[in-house]
Amino acid sequence: MRQITFAEAISEALKIEMSKDPSIFVAGEDIGIAPFGATKGLLEEFGCDRVKDTPISETAIVGLGVGSAAAGMRPVVEIMYVDFFGVCLDEIANQAAKMRYMFGGKAKIPLVIRACCGAGVRGAAHHSQSMETWVTHVPGLKVVMPSNAYDAKGLLISAIRDDNPVIFLEHKVLYSIKGECPEEEYIVPLGQAKVVRSGKDVTIVGWSLMANKAANAAKMLEKDGIDSEVIDIRTLVPLDKKTIIDSVKKTGKLVLVQESVRTSGFAGEISAIIAEEAFEFLKGPIIRVTAPDTCIPFSPVLEDNFMPNEAKIIGAVKKLVRK
Repeated sequence: MRQITFAEAISEALKIEMSKDPSIFVAGEDIGIAPFGATKGLLEEFGCDRVKDTPISETAIVGLGVGSAAAGMRPVVEIMYVDFFGVCLDEIANQAAKMRYMFGGKAKIPLVIRACCGAGVRGAAHHSQSMETWVTHVPGLKVVMPSNAYDAKGLLISAIRDDNPVIFLEHKVLYSIKGECPEEEYIVPLGQAKVVRSGKDVTIVGWSLMANKAANAAKMLEKDGIDSEVIDIRTLVPLDKKTIIDSVKKTGKLVLVQESVRTSGFAGEISAIIAEEAFEFLKGPIIRVTAPDTCIPFSPVLEDNFMPNEAKIIGAVKKLVRK
């Protein structure tokens, strides 16, 4: 199968959907220039009527998306960095998320809000955060975080076709990474986790870049005779609880890996679900591998230490498995 980058997969999904449906348009800061490559070629192919370069106003960008979605369009708007969701959080949490409910289902909000997230590119404290927990806490929003090119394309197509607002978060480190991806149209359904690797000794759960780190760690652990099952949840909301619970029933041990800071992170939510619904199957404590509760440093040495990595995952698994 051909290999393309994560960014190319995003662009390809947008082109497929925009070619089929004239109600779809994209909007955001520098979206025609495509600084990360994810919207490369859209302006040339679809013109400035459907590729809208906006002012630096996150509130206006999401407001445009909410209003046009309510009026019958299917916008895909981009907030360049998830760090600035705070600027437009009213539009996201109080308008996009609630409008369909407050109008008794008469108003659909088929809106996709794309944003890049994550550390590892020396972006410092204002351009490196993983803020997914902010939006998973808001009923009415779906939250997607793919880890590879194949899933990025299929999940984005599903998100665009959904009649509800979807937050689609893309890790900056992943943009340049190549992976297998069919040229034809396909979907990856929202709400379905993927068992990346089957195993019997321990379950490792991650998403976005951390799913890849977990898979790498599992390969290294195999050399020490530890058979790890790795799950990429892919969509945080809706969450595929069944796949995680079934895995924990089999292995009895769970390690959760998230890049965001430890306190109130989504790993804590998954931990609570297992404690409530599968506690009797656990053979040891649930362990979280996370970033520390601090701002993300610019210093390369400190940033590398800040981020969860394969060594930290391996350490957590060995501590759990060898108890």
